[in-house]
Amino acid sequence: MSSKLYVGGLPYSSTASELTDLFSVHGTVESVNVITDKFTGQSRGFGFVEMATKEEAQAAITALHSSELGGRTLTVNEAKPQTPRTGDRDFGPGGFGSKRRSRF
Repeated sequence: MSSKLYVGGLPYSSTASELTDLFSVHGTVESVNVITDKFTGQSRGFGFVEMATKEEAQAAITALHSSELGGRTLTVNEAKPQTPRTGDRDFGPGGFGSKRRSRF
């Protein structure tokens, strides 16, 4: 059973192959996803790595959490499930997207 890890504090120049190399020392890497800005294509400084087993994921967390990569301190922990997003946004009373209606 695979285990997904959150990796934060990545240098903005990080690539998927660089993360694969870093994590493969600790086990089988099934997938890597470096999150990038949709307009510039530059890394946003975090990503996700999926390891083959929970034991390999724990070994990677133990070895890499608080380590340094490219002058930045990494945060490595188990990824939390993504919460479902709804299209209904509320930006506060009377703000854009508010459910409150204008009196005029």
